[in-house]
Amino acid sequence: MRRLGRTFRVFLALSPFLLAFLRDRRRFVLLGRGVQRTPEHHARRAQRLTRRIAALGPTFIKLAQILSSRADIFPEPYLTEIGTLQDQVPPDDAESILGVIEAELGKPADEVFDDFQREPLAAASLGQVHRARLGGHDVVVKVLRPGVEETVALDLDISFRVLFWLNLLFPNHHVRALTGVVREFSHKVKEEMDFRREAANIRHVQEAYRSLPKVRTPQVYDEHTRRRVLVMEYCRGTKIDRLQQQFDQGRLSFRDTMETVTGAYLRMMMVDGFLHADPHPGNLLVESDGTLIILDWGMVVEIPRWTRETILNVALAVAREDLDGIINGMYQLGMISPEVSRGEIREAAMEIMGIVDRAQGTGLERVQELVQELFDTFYTWPLILPQELVYFFRAGVLLEGIGFRYDPHFNGLHFIRGLIKGFRGDILRTTGREPAALAKNVVDEAQTTLRSLRDLIGRAEREELRVRVHPRDIQQQERFIHLQARRLLLSIFATATAVITSILFISIRSWWLLALGLMASLFLFVVVLFLPTHLLENPLRHARGIRPGERFR
Repeated sequence: MRRLGRTFRVFLALSPFLLAFLRDRRRFVLLGRGVQRTPEHHARRAQRLTRRIAALGPTFIKLAQILSSRADIFPEPYLTEIGTLQDQVPPDDAESILGVIEAELGKPADEVFDDFQREPLAAASLGQVHRARLGGHDVVVKVLRPGVEETVALDLDISFRVLFWLNLLFPNHHVRALTGVVREFSHKVKEEMDFRREAANIRHVQEAYRSLPKVRTPQVYDEHTRRRVLVMEYCRGTKIDRLQQQFDQGRLSFRDTMETVTGAYLRMMMVDGFLHADPHPGNLLVESDGTLIILDWGMVVEIPRWTRETILNVALAVAREDLDGIINGMYQLGMISPEVSRGEIREAAMEIMGIVDRAQGTGLERVQELVQELFDTFYTWPLILPQELVYFFRAGVLLEGIGFRYDPHFNGLHFIRGLIKGFRGDILRTTGREPAALAKNVVDEAQTTLRSLRDLIGRAEREELRVRVHPRDIQQQERFIHLQARRLLLSIFATATAVITSILFISIRSWWLLALGLMASLFLFVVVLFLPTHLLENPLRHARGIRPGERFR
């Protein structure tokens, strides 16, 4: 009953906007030209959409926050409006929070902590934070909201069902990108609701940044950390967007602070491959000596070495204006759907190369301008932006916005380019492009190629050379034949239904029977004639991160 009620509520809240977006594209949803809308109309619709999302609760709020940086999926003014959604909701009552603590730690909060403040320090969609004292130290206790796991699981199940029909009826790169975002979110939010994972992330960062005295994270009290309870050091510092007084009084250096925070995120992205996925001013504190404290490690993006290598390859291909190298890298990163031909994507690659050329010259001076133009390209062309680059661009825009807040002449692109030079050695070493490592890789690849070529020639001489078809191609052909057979069976069934209905009508003269039979036959013919063959199968085989009814351990 709860599932049905929640489904109805979500459908009632979002279906008018879905219908409006579809009519923007086709006046009659499937047919006709798009309806022309004024910018003011879109602005009003974006405001209404934001209010509806906020009313739907934590799952949709957090999902909208992720989508607010995906200009390759949604255009303005929708991005700006949903970007205003704050992860702030009314706190749960103290008794329910104390019940979670007792269930997880096995003791009442008053027996575990020297002092526990009932009034929360902060309340977000998934959890809330309380101050406490433990062993004479000030700590914060992060507690998962009661019942939030079941709510998120139900909302994601509803979202996947809606996306199934969107992929079925309106297959395009925007819907595919949206599907990818929701699928990735389903995994990330499951990790975020397990505070043991956040504690492990913090330990990983502390180990990786042991040599950096100016960057740190809160200390975790492992003996009091469970799946739904996380106890950490209470960190005193100033939010990074409230440092104007320290800069004016000379207690902190603006340039040193920006180098510290920007360098930390560059290192995460290109050196360590372990990126903080929730960068906003509330999670970045600066101590009096300039030390950066990064909070909230519930959501991280792990970037494999091959991904970093491919990103670097694309960047190098752009620098030497190698269109084929750019397109190859885009295919490897999953930015291009396999069914899109190289010819179709060549112009998009040229457009991306032109944007980067302007960024290297004087045409673009801000990271936000660069990112906006890249996102516009992805929105226009059938390209899907990799999630790793989305979070990296999001961090870049945030950091530039912080710098611009204190210095109206702050040039984010120039600043980042200068820091990248300092990281050049680390980047080359971790991606295997340090001169010694690169030379070894070249020699190894050359030897492998020569051995393969010699074996190929030997097989040809012995008349043992065989050409094998990839199993994926065979499976596609089999699937095509099966679907054509299914379409033929539907046509036969539709014809048989119409004939049998007509015979029965002649016998019993039932107009209701005739109408129902002919409508069923017409529906089957519509399915056969108007739906493409590949849509007769399930296009959405998701490995969902969370399922309703799943028990969390």
